[in-house]
Amino acid sequence: MSNNTVKKKKFSSFLENPIDYTLLITILLLLAIGLIMVLSASSPTSLSESGNSYKYFIKQAIFAALGLGAMYLISKIDYRFYRKFYKVAYILSIVLFILVLVIGKKINGAKRWIYLTEALSFQPSEIVKFLMIIFYAAVLTKNRKELGKFFKGWVKHLAFLIPVIGLLLLQPHFSASIVIIGICVIMMIIAGCKLFQIVLPGLAIGIPGIIALIIFEPYRLSRVTTFLNPWSDELGEGWQVIQSLYAIGSGGIFGAGLGQSKQKYLYLPEPQNDFIFSVLAEEIGFVGCTFVIILFAILIWRGILIAMKAPDMFGSLVAVGITALIGIQVMINIAVVTSSMPATGMPLPFFSYGGTALFIILCEMRSITKYIKGWNQ
Repeated sequence: MSNNTVKKKKFSSFLENPIDYTLLITILLLLAIGLIMVLSASSPTSLSESGNSYKYFIKQAIFAALGLGAMYLISKIDYRFYRKFYKVAYILSIVLFILVLVIGKKINGAKRWIYLTEALSFQPSEIVKFLMIIFYAAVLTKNRKELGKFFKGWVKHLAFLIPVIGLLLLQPHFSASIVIIGICVIMMIIAGCKLFQIVLPGLAIGIPGIIALIIFEPYRLSRVTTFLNPWSDELGEGWQVIQSLYAIGSGGIFGAGLGQSKQKYLYLPEPQNDFIFSVLAEEIGFVGCTFVIILFAILIWRGILIAMKAPDMFGSLVAVGITALIGIQVMINIAVVTSSMPATGMPLPFFSYGGTALFIILCEMRSITKYIKGWNQ
């Protein structure tokens, strides 16, 4: 057998791997429910802004279709192919964040978006989340023998985050910083870094750093004080959280019915975005919310199983990173809309309006549905 035949067989063997249909069906269910909720939640705002109730839904549906197409194409790519470009992923992350500071459009006091056209824009942080997963999966795999040491483990690998988080805070984009740090730390722990080595330094540096960021940014301090007592400024900073709680409370056990939310009628600001879970709670109630949370739990469970069964460390860490990305965002979003933590701009995966973000999530999900040869239980 020739060398070319061996290489071709080794590379193409990934294409024969079984699909985790439990994970795939869960993803498709979340996508379908998310599209329905975008249609329901966005229709009043869309009608008010453009005279077309379907404006937001149509754009979201187009990106969902593109994402499904991309899922099929990505399923033909061996995930090990990404490892070759881990340095490019890191450099591209820095370049994207520099670009958003230079040419990004300022919205509500923050530069987080790059507008290619009026109809097409994207948030570089959504792409960088995945690029950092690829980078850290490759670096941690390469340096696996050093991970148990403090300086060559924690310090060395956390140092890669400094320029990325620094550029994020200049935008500013505090919520994306939390997500990226959380993902990378989880990946480092799973890879072999010692947990106890980060506890004291993390507490010593992280807590004062967060307190400083809150104190020296008036809007962050305002969000914390509003979280403690939303009704102290019910017509200002507390308005969105209060309307969210009204929506969730009025949903009851079974909800008011699909499409029957009252808070989405210009009471809850931009209900199709970060607070779409509130509309979901009002319309399909506790039972519906529980079902959606169970779907996310299944997704995270299957992601963990795939990470455990992956044939190599790189694949395992990529699966861990993508699963952590979804898990962190879901927990923070639901905590915010239920007023369990201060408000922050955290979208709910598959649900919050944002075409490019949905497209990227679908691409990420397809990257972990074909890892294990001979395992599809």
